[in-house]
Amino acid sequence: MRKRMLAKISEYLMTLLVIITLNFFIPRLMPGDPFTFLSSDEGQVTVTYSEEQIAKYKAYYGLDKPILVQYTSYISNLLRGNIGYSIYYNDHVSTIIGKRIRWTISIVIAAIVISSLTGIVLGSLSAWNRNGVLDKGLYTLMMTLSEIPAFLIGIGFLFILAAKLGWFPLAGGMKSFANYSSFADRIMDILHHAFLPVLTLSVVRLGEFYLLARNSMISVLTKDYMRTARAKGLGKMRIIFRHGLKNAMLPIVTRVFLSLGALFGGAILVENVFHYPGVGRLMREAVMVRDYVLVQGIFLLVAITVLTMNLIADIIYRRLDPRVS
Repeated sequence: MRKRMLAKISEYLMTLLVIITLNFFIPRLMPGDPFTFLSSDEGQVTVTYSEEQIAKYKAYYGLDKPILVQYTSYISNLLRGNIGYSIYYNDHVSTIIGKRIRWTISIVIAAIVISSLTGIVLGSLSAWNRNGVLDKGLYTLMMTLSEIPAFLIGIGFLFILAAKLGWFPLAGGMKSFANYSSFADRIMDILHHAFLPVLTLSVVRLGEFYLLARNSMISVLTKDYMRTARAKGLGKMRIIFRHGLKNAMLPIVTRVFLSLGALFGGAILVENVFHYPGVGRLMREAVMVRDYVLVQGIFLLVAITVLTMNLIADIIYRRLDPRVS
């Protein structure tokens, strides 16, 4: 068991090394650099510094060195826990990401809780009414939602619920220059701004939890102990959620952790749709100004989050189902 776990961790470490390598080289393959970058408005090259200043800054940040020397320096700094200093924002990357990550974490966790609980309930009811009107309707709806990209769902909510109906703010994480009368008002304003991003992420992930819960429950409902529960005359809700769901939760629990990692990637597009002040919007800003160091730091955060969640899901799956070991 220990050998298998060490082998699994080694696989994750090798994967992380590959990701770190790609993370270093891909930003440098983009046209332009942190001091000469493409203008998104005019499509022309915009120079913000003189040639002498560019040469000075490149030497200061080590960008004038051979690419392999830069890569070696990057790996060395990572091993010391230093993920770099932002060229554009003039601050430590860890500090910049730390200020934004709490916004992303809050909407990701809220979305995973809402989508998983809703998907489990709907999937269980659909399995109980298999091939019925409710099952067919829910299945069609979930399949349709699963095929729509996250940013399109977000744009739809933005146009209808925010722009047309005016129920929610169009952008941001909270009101600008707001003077709140109490802490409760501040929290309510933050929740008001976060509603549409959370709703979008929840809808995007709802289909996979629905399908997983439906398929697991269909398998469980055919077991002998479920027939016994029905024969005893137990209520439908008690059979579904107490006896059936308890034995169908194994794949659902592991999927929750896998989805936590994936949702960080999905949040990047959603945050840009709603101009939400999280890591996703920060990444777009970093790419626009070719801030290599900051782009690397954000990609590294997302990669480590995904790998960590996958490892936790694998460990939990083995704990819950000894047959896997």
